[in-house]
Amino acid sequence: MSDNVYQKLMRVQSKLKAPKNQFNKFGNYSYRSCEDILEGLKPLLKEVGAILVINDEVVNIANRFYIKATASFISIDDGEKIISSELAREEEERVKFDLAQLTGSVSSYARKYALNGLFAIDDTKDSDSTNKHDKDNITSLNNENKWTNPKLTDNQIKRLYAIAHSKGVVAEKVKSQVEKQLNKKVEELTKAEYDKVCEAYENIKVANS
Repeated sequence: MSDNVYQKLMRVQSKLKAPKNQFNKFGNYSYRSCEDILEGLKPLLKEVGAILVINDEVVNIANRFYIKATASFISIDDGEKIISSELAREEEERVKFDLAQLTGSVSSYARKYALNGLFAIDDTKDSDSTNKHDKDNITSLNNENKWTNPKLTDNQIKRLYAIAHSKGVVAEKVKSQVEKQLNKKVEELTKAEYDKVCEAYENIKVANS
């Protein structure tokens, strides 16, 4: 008697290895992409007798358009399936992305986290959970319909302090200025606010010595 779809998925989950084959030079960390996960899955799917199908669709929620990625794990013996979905959209303020890049980035993000949910991959401690390749310009809506907003990484905060320091402003001064002007702590800044603060310090004129 062959395994049912749940037994097959359990076998794949227990054997799947998805190493972090990508490297972000700006943030100095490694991360895994959707493609890395798929490469790890292919031999396991063949081994257990299952296929994976990923579909994207555009949905409208509260007058905003989302990409909904659905990953379906299907047993080829009986057609039984288990699915996982993730919704994602672009941020209100798009930074250095044209529309084609943005759509591709949103799709990749949604697909990756749909796969994470289906195959029990935990990225919560991964630098990629806030990496600049996808989440800086994306907001997700998880399966419980709770908003998940990306937070600034430690490397982004260090970059801000480094920019300010190059203009003669120490970190403590940055913290006080942000709290005074925006009424929040540096680590609570949105990505759009962070970009504006970095730009403001970059534009400070320093007299030649």
